[in-house]
Amino acid sequence: MKKLILFLLPLILFTACGEDCYNPPQPIVFEFVNAAGENLIANGTLTTYSIQDENNVAIQLTKTSENRVLLENVGAYNGTKNYKFYSNVKLFDFSIESSEFNSGCEGYQINKLTFTGVGFDVKDENGYYKIIFQ
Repeated sequence: MKKLILFLLPLILFTACGEDCYNPPQPIVFEFVNAAGENLIANGTLTTYSIQDENNVAIQLTKTSENRVLLENVGAYNGTKNYKFYSNVKLFDFSIESSEFNSGCEGYQINKLTFTGVGFDVKDENGYYKIIFQ
C-alpha cells in the first residue's frame, strides 16, 4: 500500500497544476469573386495562387468545399506581419495584426487585416473575406 501511495503522489502533484490550454487565432478564409459575384476558383479563372510572408516563407493554403481558401497557421504572433498574394489573375499585399490573448487560456487573436493594391475590393462577410477582383 505504501508503494502505491508513493507511486501515485508524484503523479497527482504533477497533474494538479491544471490543464494547459491554447486558443489559436481565428481562421482566415478568402473567397475570390469577379464583379458579377462569380467564384473565380469554381469557374476556373483562378487556377494558381500562393501566399508568402515577409520572410518569403510560403503559407500553407487549403481549398475548402465552398471554393474558398483557408490560410493555415497565420496570426499566432504578437505584432504585424506582411504577406503577398500571388496568382494567375492578380497580385496584392496584405498585413495581419495580432496580439496575445489571455482569458484563462493563452493564445492569440487577430485584430486587423489590411489589404493594399489596385483593382480589387474586400468585404468582411462574417467568417470569411470576399475579395472582389475588378
